[in-house]
Amino acid sequence: MNLVRIALDVPLPRSFDYRLTAPAAATTGRLAWAPFGSGNKIGVVLGEVERSDQPAEKLKSAELIDGLPALPADWIELCRFCARYYHHPLGQVMAFALPPLLRKGKLPRALKPKVFGFAESLASLGTATTWRPAPFGRVGAGETAEGRRASNMETVETAPSSNVATADQSAAIAAIGNASGFRTFLLHGVTGSGKTEVYLRAIAAVLARGGQALMLVPEIALTPQLESRVSARFPRKNVVSAHSGVADAARARAFLSALDGSADIVLGTRLSVFMPLPRLALIVVDEEHDASFKQQDGLRYSARDVAIYRAHQRGIPIVLGSATPSLETFHHAESGRYTKLELPERAVAAAELPSVATVDTRKQKLQDGLSAELIAAVGERLRRGEQSLLFLNRRGYAPVLACPACGWISHCRRCAANLVLHLADRRLRCHHCGLEMAIPHACPDCGNLDLQPFGRGTQRLEERLAALFPEARILRIDRDSADSPKKWQALLAAIHAGEADILVGTQMLAKGHDFPKLTLVGVVGADAALFAADFRAPERLFAQLMQVGGRSGRHDLPGEVLIQTEYPDHPLYRALRDHDYAAFAQAQLAEREVAGFPPFTFQAMLRAEAPELKQALDFLHAAVERAPAFAEVLRYDPVPMRLARLKNRERAQLLVESRSRPALQGFLTAWMETLYGLRTPRELRWHLDVDPLEF
Repeated sequence: MNLVRIALDVPLPRSFDYRLTAPAAATTGRLAWAPFGSGNKIGVVLGEVERSDQPAEKLKSAELIDGLPALPADWIELCRFCARYYHHPLGQVMAFALPPLLRKGKLPRALKPKVFGFAESLASLGTATTWRPAPFGRVGAGETAEGRRASNMETVETAPSSNVATADQSAAIAAIGNASGFRTFLLHGVTGSGKTEVYLRAIAAVLARGGQALMLVPEIALTPQLESRVSARFPRKNVVSAHSGVADAARARAFLSALDGSADIVLGTRLSVFMPLPRLALIVVDEEHDASFKQQDGLRYSARDVAIYRAHQRGIPIVLGSATPSLETFHHAESGRYTKLELPERAVAAAELPSVATVDTRKQKLQDGLSAELIAAVGERLRRGEQSLLFLNRRGYAPVLACPACGWISHCRRCAANLVLHLADRRLRCHHCGLEMAIPHACPDCGNLDLQPFGRGTQRLEERLAALFPEARILRIDRDSADSPKKWQALLAAIHAGEADILVGTQMLAKGHDFPKLTLVGVVGADAALFAADFRAPERLFAQLMQVGGRSGRHDLPGEVLIQTEYPDHPLYRALRDHDYAAFAQAQLAEREVAGFPPFTFQAMLRAEAPELKQALDFLHAAVERAPAFAEVLRYDPVPMRLARLKNRERAQLLVESRSRPALQGFLTAWMETLYGLRTPRELRWHLDVDPLEF
């Protein structure tokens, strides 16, 4: 009957059997439309089956989608791994890994050759069994993809770089190039040490051997400048981008060119880890410590960890790069599981690491959060024609608007959070759910007209700097001022063109940017993270401050970092002053080992949300009561989440952990079978987060 098993995009941990409407010679990896419920779902054929558990008369017919290629076996296995490890339905994993257009069973329209250089139209493809893609990338009219790959095997890139690699860079490049089989490298380099140069030279060697390279970056904002640099370095190679900011048709074309093997380099954010690459020979994960690599909804996967699995699956090297590696990665490198490559000096000969000093704010009155020392340092840069960056990771004018008469505070009615004052456009906004409203003329509770902003954000800091330095050109860079790729690129262009004297920015400016005239970084309001409830807060703060401080003094002008704090002798700030990441990391690892935190334990978080908190907690209590008995797995009590209400839904969570990853995975596999069998209220939703980053 030509029976096949199909993974469908449904929230059920199983696949489904169908018979095909028309026989096909090869079906595995093909996309198909299959009836499910009252409609049709798209799915991926996992293979043929000789006999189905369903009676023949109950089997429905599925239809293969012509014109789309079969997905390769290693891609299917990658999705199976994610489904197993993150305990997520396989069909939903596969649907997530496909571009939206292909997920709908559609082909992208042909692009104009002058834009992308396509020689033929994808729309002219035949059936998948005879699929021969048009040549992708920058190829001539009569050139085939096969011929182009053969040419790559013979031609070393004519542009490696005009810069001479440092001794440390050369050693790192050689180590990566000489690696055979699977190997994980930690490229630990200080800010400005030339990690990207190491990546590019390692990629050049891979391309010369006819391989493909995958390079992951944490944020969309970092992809345009990196794409420009990579395209300039490899002008004859096909470089494609993959991230959520790319239009659906372009994402589909990038996916197909990667699958065909005609894409040489794929650059992208976390979702690009699922791009099919038949000649994949090297994976690079830049800023590997960044929390943006962890998906926080749907399939809650870590792109860094999936990339490591993929390198192991393909038997190829992977490079994890960072100036401030995650403690998990640093621990693996210290224990010898990963190979550590060090870049301890900046790549530009005249550039030195910036001096770092703390400003004790306990005994002085601040001007809207600015100390006398920081104000003087900004003034000095203005006189010298240099740029300053004031870093405050809180956008808006003030965190809250309040009434001093009765104590009213601008709470969000949908979340357990405050509405942030955005004075520039006269609005109160929730940064969690997006709710916004006009600023009230008087207190809603008592009618007092004298409402006051408390705390400070980037808008308020910008206002104070404008008053202090009326002659200065000030640019504020946050999610409000750079709310589109076009605005973001315009702001970056203005900075590089020397059209800004003082930058006021959030973490958007903390990494990946090289501003030659920037010589001062001032840090405002960092102390709160020192005592946060999240055990990862110090690690994140250290990485953030080292990254943003590394924006200064990257060329021939010396850099300086001033950190305003009420705790100048805190060990974290001492390590920053000494540029001693290793000392900080080792101290943090020692504390985590005593406390039983990752990387010395492995964790999973079961979360539930419902209109009422009791419903969420009741579900979690039922989940605990029915959990399988595993001596090596510790289960904690259900508790409300720190942000207990979000978008009018109450949220609670339950932590389980073990010192053995296999034991935890075995527990979760058995537990999930129980959880899927629980009867729950229709309005309740739950999910499992393996290796959670948020608590």
